[in-house]
Amino acid sequence: MILQYSLLDEPLIRARLVDDGQLIKYSLPGLFVALARDEVRDFPALRPHQRHPWHAFLVQLAAMALHHAGRDKPFETEQEWKAALLALTPEHPDGAAWCLIALHDKPAFMQAPVPDGKVSDWKNTLYAPDELDMLVTSKNHDLKAARMRQVFPDDWVMALISLQTQEGFLGAGNYGISRMNGGFASRPAIGIVPIGYWGIRWQRDVAVLLKHRREIVEFMGLQNESGIGLVWQKIWSGESSLAFASLDPFYIEICRRIRLVQPDGRQSISAVATGSKAARIEAKERNGITGDPWMPIDTAAGKALTIGSDGFHYRLAAELLFGNKFRSPIAQIPNAADGEAGIMVLAQGVTRGQGKTEGYHERRIPISPKVRNMLRQKKTDLLAKVAGERVDAIGKMRSVLWTALAALFDQGAVKDKFSDSAKDKAAVFTKTFEQAEDPRFFEELNVEIESDDPENQRLQWLLFMVDRAEAILKTAFIAGPQGGEQRYRARSAALTRFHGGLRSDKTFPTLANYYHQLTTNKEIAHEPV
Repeated sequence: MILQYSLLDEPLIRARLVDDGQLIKYSLPGLFVALARDEVRDFPALRPHQRHPWHAFLVQLAAMALHHAGRDKPFETEQEWKAALLALTPEHPDGAAWCLIALHDKPAFMQAPVPDGKVSDWKNTLYAPDELDMLVTSKNHDLKAARMRQVFPDDWVMALISLQTQEGFLGAGNYGISRMNGGFASRPAIGIVPIGYWGIRWQRDVAVLLKHRREIVEFMGLQNESGIGLVWQKIWSGESSLAFASLDPFYIEICRRIRLVQPDGRQSISAVATGSKAARIEAKERNGITGDPWMPIDTAAGKALTIGSDGFHYRLAAELLFGNKFRSPIAQIPNAADGEAGIMVLAQGVTRGQGKTEGYHERRIPISPKVRNMLRQKKTDLLAKVAGERVDAIGKMRSVLWTALAALFDQGAVKDKFSDSAKDKAAVFTKTFEQAEDPRFFEELNVEIESDDPENQRLQWLLFMVDRAEAILKTAFIAGPQGGEQRYRARSAALTRFHGGLRSDKTFPTLANYYHQLTTNKEIAHEPV
């Protein structure tokens, strides 16, 4: 019997230790033991866009095994983990489902059995893990495919998990996963990250899944017992789909017909693939609402979140954390075990398009103690109010800056109807302004929430933002008119428009009042005695 590269028995997964960065190889059971001790710093084979699929796989698999064993705490030994994982594949006690290569009429890791065991007519051959992976890049420019030359077994492990658990539709016969809103959508993820390394977050999310298992079952109409958990165990001809209601709430899916092979006389692994006439899981009508522990749900639209090419920008991130448009996934809600400080919200996702990938996005959002408590108690009205006002203020500042820039590039014109050229140039610099405000948004929001004098803290934030916007305006002078009188007229008009906008009661009442008081105090100071 051909069984090669067993994840249950062989140390195939490379990891670096927290203490000294030493490279260690683990079997899957051995890795679970190491994660329970929070000994793992990172994984050399893991590419950035594979981080969430790998974390989700490890969490869902461990939670599934623990539930099946009737436990709520991780096992302490490799032997216990191995027994628990084998118990998830009772139809294949030989461990074939955990091997990278097995006879094709049996399951292999993340690979469904082929009905007749015949793959000779599968014409698509893939020679490198990054050729198998789910990324599609425009003209092969951004991140080149099939570039791996020195390949290890865990490179194939990561590529398989990435493809099978986050790929979308890619032409006839290439269907996507169930855990996204449509074939051209994405599988974004948002969750809490406490202080620690891979193991701390893994332990946290495993506990969260076990705690909310019954809730997911009832809300999604899934199977609490005897549901299909490891979808790759089931034989697949490519003709039929599995009913969504037949699944375990922690199910790990596959979406493509793939088999790893090792041709006679060769040591290197390759893959063969073929299409299917149906999606593996029939869940189109669910719009990505599947009980995914990390997936936000747009409640009004009744569908899972899909991120655009700008990723988790501050406006979307603020809405996801504090607004009422999205239902937060269970992994995003803080709990007592997370600790009081040092908590982050991690948002990850690949933006997909029609036949393309528009970037991997990852954002770490700091959560201060007060914010953490409000989120935990689901008292987010104040957070939503403060965040909304700050988003609005940045938008107004951008508008004031844009008008000043347009005046500059239109040679100091007093009219409000600017030329297209001036508008385009102004947009470039205002985009730079907003991009600079984005990364500091939540840090500064936390400061206001934690402050004993939030009104003064807001004023100081506005004043610093004025300084940053004015600095961009002055930087743009070099791109404005340069000839004699035109230069001075354009720059003067731009500064006049900028400071006039800041003193408008309708635009910035707080700033307008501040500048009024400042002027009044100066006048009083200069009055004759």
